[in-house]
Amino acid sequence: MKKAIIYLFFLIVASPLFSQNADIDILKSINLNRNKSLDPTFRVITHSIYPISLGAPAIILSVGLLKKDSSLRHKGIFIAESIFVNAFISTALKYSIQRPRPFITYPYLEKATEAGSRSFPSGHTSDAFATATSLSIAFPKWYVIAPSFLWAGAVGYSRMHLGVHYPSDILAGAFIGAGSAYLCHYINKKLFQKKRNIQLKPE
Repeated sequence: MKKAIIYLFFLIVASPLFSQNADIDILKSINLNRNKSLDPTFRVITHSIYPISLGAPAIILSVGLLKKDSSLRHKGIFIAESIFVNAFISTALKYSIQRPRPFITYPYLEKATEAGSRSFPSGHTSDAFATATSLSIAFPKWYVIAPSFLWAGAVGYSRMHLGVHYPSDILAGAFIGAGSAYLCHYINKKLFQKKRNIQLKPE
């Protein structure tokens, strides 16, 4: 876990320094050469982030409460924690680094969807990967893992296709989202072990 945190810190520091030429060249290739008939599809994908990232933990937690299933309740809370921690880190970085959106720096790029705050990291991508990673940890089955990460990858790609994020924004967002889920999993595991040790401790 310590190594993962160090790698994540290095990525966050290094990503904005990623060769701007390489960053914009990749984005130009994706955005300017895109199949515009797919724009509506990628807008649906990019807008799916909030219904899924908010809906998944809410549904799991609700089912756990209705069925009085403590395991499902804990999984729902864990997924929500992962998304919350990710949102905090991503928002803090956005307002600390203050990287302008690519279509502002390079007006010839085609902005095909709305875009709000600063560019680095991609909040949509980090939310998607926090959701996909926490779902995969909570339900480690291939039929959960495969579609979760396929969806998360599609969200990340949609942000470049639609011209609102650099590739380095997407890469950092993916690592931050996944890292947030693993961090929450690690902390929860340690807290559970500590609680269990206290319960098993003889009087």
